Amino acid sequence: MLPGSVTPSLQAHAAHLGTWLPFGRAAAMLTTFTQVALSESTVQRLTETTGMAALAVAEAEVTHIQEVWPAVPAGPDTAVVSVDGAMVPLVGGDWAEVKTLAVGVVEPADAEQAAAITDLSYASRLLDAQQFQVATLGELYHRGIERAGQVVAVNDGATWIQGWVAFHCPTAVRILDFAHATQRLAILGQSEGPTATDVTRAWFATMQHRLKHEGMAAILAEVMAVAAGHPDPLAANHLAYLVKRVEQMAYPTFRAAGWPIGSGIVESANKLVVEARLKGAGMHWARASVNPMLVLRNAVCNDRWRAVWAASAAHIRQHGRANRPMTPRTLPPTPEVVPEPPMPVVPPALEPKHPWRRYGQKLTHPAKR
Repeated sequence: MLPGSVTPSLQAHAAHLGTWLPFGRAAAMLTTFTQVALSESTVQRLTETTGMAALAVAEAEVTHIQEVWPAVPAGPDTAVVSVDGAMVPLVGGDWAEVKTLAVGVVEPADAEQAAAITDLSYASRLLDAQQFQVATLGELYHRGIERAGQVVAVNDGATWIQGWVAFHCPTAVRILDFAHATQRLAILGQSEGPTATDVTRAWFATMQHRLKHEGMAAILAEVMAVAAGHPDPLAANHLAYLVKRVEQMAYPTFRAAGWPIGSGIVESANKLVVEARLKGAGMHWARASVNPMLVLRNAVCNDRWRAVWAASAAHIRQHGRANRPMTPRTLPPTPEVVPEPPMPVVPPALEPKHPWRRYGQKLTHPAKR
């Protein structure tokens, strides 16, 4: 039995609904389904304690992995990983970045078809870059990424994301999200905004097509020539961004291998996992309340609710309930969104222990086979 006067099954239903819906609506729906009336505050409390327990279980699993490095389950033939961040509103008008990992399986395809990605799962936390690296060990372990035949990392060029890839899957094939690459091209070609002309629009359309079908290496000289005459002093920065990532824009090679060239799986995850529950109208969350809700959101979006609930209930029976306010407060919206500053991304104390470093798995870039 769990602590409290509410039956375990009703506690599970309340927390489950509280993970999907605002607590007031969850309480009303619970009454509709069960004919048992629980208050909004009770649903909030049950969801809160379940989330705190689920987070404790997840953190204990990561600690166990770091200490023991257990055998990793078999992974897919080709796995894809994407990482990104989404801003959520906090109490007091602040905003903070929730980081999300999306993992999927790439189904065989050819250059004429968009890569099909199946079996998606997610891990989301409100943490800095170093902490997020560690927190995602559990999901990567469950998905057998270390033992995947090939790992493809499709992301934007953010420094902290590239650091995550370097730490977890240093031999993965890195692909720069196609939309981010074309955005830089558009800026260099002045094809967006009031300064755009028919000539610049035509140049961008041609470069975008060639980038997809020939790769950045084939068009780099022309892009550099355009950048040299660009009136914006920041053009050199955009050019440097592209030059640094030429190998990540070998899109014809990637498409021929049947791999995705867009990071849509994690961009969709930002909406599905994070924003659908934490960015409701008027919601502002206490910082300490975000991760307990995120671990529950991961559970339902990964179709693992029953397993997570069982582990959380066992933790509550053993350790009791942790009480921490989780209800979002309604405050006037703030228009300014300030992202976290970049953080160092590879914790030296953990690097020698990482399973990929331990087993020395080698993956081969298709262009070098």
